Amino acid sequence: MTSAADTQAPHHPGPLGETVVYAYLGPEGTFTEAALLSIPGAQDAIRLPAPSVNSALEMVRSGRASAAVVPIENSVEGGVSATLDALSAGTPLRILREVLVPITFVLAVRPGVALADIRTVSTHTHAWAQCRDWAAVNIPEAEYLPSASTAAAAVELSEADPSFDAAICAPLVAQRLGLEVLAEDIGDVRDAVTRFVMISLPGLLPEPTGSDKTTLVIPLPEDHPGALMEILEQFSSRGVNLSRIESRPTGMFLGDYFFSIDADGHVADARMADTLKGLHRISPDLRFLGSYPRADHRETEISRHTSDEAFRAADIWLESLLNGY
Repeated sequence: MTSAADTQAPHHPGPLGETVVYAYLGPEGTFTEAALLSIPGAQDAIRLPAPSVNSALEMVRSGRASAAVVPIENSVEGGVSATLDALSAGTPLRILREVLVPITFVLAVRPGVALADIRTVSTHTHAWAQCRDWAAVNIPEAEYLPSASTAAAAVELSEADPSFDAAICAPLVAQRLGLEVLAEDIGDVRDAVTRFVMISLPGLLPEPTGSDKTTLVIPLPEDHPGALMEILEQFSSRGVNLSRIESRPTGMFLGDYFFSIDADGHVADARMADTLKGLHRISPDLRFLGSYPRADHRETEISRHTSDEAFRAADIWLESLLNGY
């Protein structure tokens, strides 16, 4: 069955007939690759693994890739800081769509290694955070070594003379690499989900579907009492619900932050368009990262007084006043 997101969101950014190249956070076997492969047409495209989120996005900015797929949020750990920070600076990019992937982790080792032999374990920081309680009970003496991705840890473990004894990774990559699985489904929270986004250079936006999300980066132009409230009021006064809001340091100086926000609705909706105009007056350097279909297809609830019809009626009423009707 084809969903609204499948028919309305662009699948192959770039000129018609051009070879489609997708970058993604690699290596092969990451959950990011699984997210990419779930997108229609990706199986037939050229897929280039990147060692980091920044490098995947730079491949898009430089034209080496038509689009990139990277993780942006996890149901356990929240926003992926590397992605939020990379999207807040540099050449502006656009989110075309999102993908939700259920996450399951295994503890993988080289054949012959027992649980009692594990002194060091490697994985991505988000994966470690999701398996920390399990590790504290089952491998309490093991030292954690961070890796660029879950798959990167598994790949290094499969090579000669790895620097650690075990990897926490996806079941598929452990199977591909011939690693032995000592424990399955070791995440501390069952039904964990990671949200991935497909990102390209700015272009035509996906059409509104009635089940959409808009992502913004809003710098705080001046730190004063009520500064955040001024921003939030732009949403609340127009009936726009926020599904995610996170503060991130700009890196300029201590205490200087920007807000990364997901809001329910599309920029083509009158209430969202009016919200963005209000935000721009407060923070002219705000960054619009796109309006795109929600992966869960949940429809946005709209009050009568914040509907497009209500905004049109208000415009007509004001025009009548100005024209002396």
